[in-house]
Amino acid sequence: MHDTQHKQLIIGAGFVGLGIAQALKAAGIPYDQVDASDDIGGNWHHGVYTTAHIISSKKVTQFTHFPMPAEYPAFPSAQNMVDYLRQFADHFRLQDHIQLGCKVILVRPIAQNRWEVTFDNAEQSVYKGVILCNGHHWCKKFPDLKGRFNGPIWHSKDYRHPDQLQGKRVLVIGGGNSACDIAAEAARVGAKSILSLRESVWFMPKSFAGIPIANLAQPWTPEWLQRLMVHSIIRLTFGSHKSYGLPKPKHRIFAKHPTLNNEVPYYIQHGRIAPKPAVDYLEDDHVHFVDGSIETIDLIVCATGYKVAYPFLPPELQRVNGPIVECYAGSLLSDYKGLYFLGWRQARGGLGSLIAAYGQIFAQLLKLQDQLEIPLGLVFKDLGVALPKTHLSDPQVVFRQLRLLRLSFPWLKRKANQMDKKYAHFENQPIVATPKTKTVTVY
Repeated sequence: MHDTQHKQLIIGAGFVGLGIAQALKAAGIPYDQVDASDDIGGNWHHGVYTTAHIISSKKVTQFTHFPMPAEYPAFPSAQNMVDYLRQFADHFRLQDHIQLGCKVILVRPIAQNRWEVTFDNAEQSVYKGVILCNGHHWCKKFPDLKGRFNGPIWHSKDYRHPDQLQGKRVLVIGGGNSACDIAAEAARVGAKSILSLRESVWFMPKSFAGIPIANLAQPWTPEWLQRLMVHSIIRLTFGSHKSYGLPKPKHRIFAKHPTLNNEVPYYIQHGRIAPKPAVDYLEDDHVHFVDGSIETIDLIVCATGYKVAYPFLPPELQRVNGPIVECYAGSLLSDYKGLYFLGWRQARGGLGSLIAAYGQIFAQLLKLQDQLEIPLGLVFKDLGVALPKTHLSDPQVVFRQLRLLRLSFPWLKRKANQMDKKYAHFENQPIVATPKTKTVTVY
């Protein structure tokens, strides 16, 4: 086993993992990278249907220092995204540091502030730190459905191609982007498409006046102005929910992850999609809804999201509260140093531009952590930074925060060193733990 104690370990080689790997390599920080899959790309490789396209735009989704090919459309396809991430990895020569088909089953702190990582082949390595980029689109979340259904019940992650819906009476549960995509596919090729919404959503068009919605916000645009702008666009394009037989949403725009879809409203008005409220119970091949209506269904697809999960961490390090990871500055713990939670937030917009901006700052934070005895998260906590209250983030707010952090970094460094003198003998508390007998880690 080669010596890895001076290295960071990146878990996951998807969009976030690759972006962070490139930032570390550019900063001269030694690292290894592992991924449980047989190829890089994360969810774009192993977790999306063949007809998927991004809901943000090429402009905001690409890494700013590595633009997507000019021939890519405004909303690249799943295959476009896989090809792009491979090109990114090849361009920056990241492949040499990536070990594929390598699943992590345990990460635990040991003596001298090191981290022991156990892999599914029983091998172990010790690292200076572990960067968790295993994603949040793999641990399926199913609704609690009462009764018995005699047909298949899938999660949206199990859906791959419209042929699976051909001629079927399909019920899609959920109001997010995957739910709407699958309901629209069923409207085209299925015998029936039913979309069950527990509560109504704001349907936003992907483009307005030929410009992708995600491109309209500027760095100076406050959220209230973005909300007003989007609400006006919805009124001009979608109109009122009453026109589609839908109740008005109870939440404000941006209070939940946005649903960008032009097709569902179109197919509702053409009678190809029938909107329904929440499911009451199942009975053989019948689905009863809370409004008393009943539909005969062949297939149920639950597009009900995912759980944020780190099954390889012992209970003492499980900081997940629903969709939120309770860490400081987006990734840091206050009681352990060397463990970093990245990529768990859901940004309202493209990911690449955010990772490109954050990666450089994160590399600086890692170098600063090397100079400290205490966890950097404790410094942010002492400075009054609060734990996150939501998993949603406004990209423009994040960009402003990163610019402020970049400008104030010398001050942060002085504060950290001053505080470090008060805790000169800090050490991570080692944890004795054994791997779980069953794990479904995918990253």
